[in-house]
Amino acid sequence: MSSFSDKIIWITGASSGIGKALAIELSNQNAKIILSSRKINDLELVKKKCKNPNNVKIVALDLEDYTNLQSKVKEAIDTFGKIDILVNNGGISQRSLVKDTLIAVDKQIMDVNYLGTVTLSKAILPHFIRNKSGHFVVTTSIVGKIGTPLRSSYAASKHALHGFFDSLRAEHFKDNIVVTLVCPGFVNTNVSKNALTGNGTPQQKMDVATANGIDPDRFAKLMAKAIKNQKEEVYIAGVKEKLGVYLKRFYPKLLSKMIRKLSVT
Repeated sequence: MSSFSDKIIWITGASSGIGKALAIELSNQNAKIILSSRKINDLELVKKKCKNPNNVKIVALDLEDYTNLQSKVKEAIDTFGKIDILVNNGGISQRSLVKDTLIAVDKQIMDVNYLGTVTLSKAILPHFIRNKSGHFVVTTSIVGKIGTPLRSSYAASKHALHGFFDSLRAEHFKDNIVVTLVCPGFVNTNVSKNALTGNGTPQQKMDVATANGIDPDRFAKLMAKAIKNQKEEVYIAGVKEKLGVYLKRFYPKLLSKMIRKLSVT
């Protein structure tokens, strides 16, 4: 029997990329899935690809509209009667220099990646506390550990998630609430195409590194394993990206020199 049999798992950002692949993988492992994003038509397509579409439900939401997420939590809980795992996967990336990025873009990225995720998590937290069980899974980034060129606001939002969820984990360990921070490196999704430029418009092109990144289906299998094992923090990335995390910790000046050599065009 699968570790996820009859587990009820809510995934945000489930219409494409990592969220889509994870939904299909967990469905294959007999979980009941709730799919969320703004794109209902795309969610319907993901639902059809799942092993048992009857055990997949859709709750449309917009993380940027974070003042209206409380009702979405109630809707999600009512769908199957409870939530076992919330996968905070929804978000948006960035490709612009600090000097060229409008403050409105900084705000939008923080609203979606940080405040939307935090609001949703706070809204479901009482449900987890009452059940004396719950698992927050958060898709952050290697850039949540290391700031790199062209990603200042994105890196800030992901760093913020680490701070918030590390604190939440410490506060609610006694309530049997688990937090898993998943840090992807480059994954072959549309994240770079959808990334915001300095004026807020999507980049609309694929980065070479992203195109050469980990296949989403393979990533989803590794992410599912980390969730099953209740890892506190996991890096699913290439060798260079993982090396960067350890250099940041033990040889930060060396890493800074290496990062300065990265292209900013």
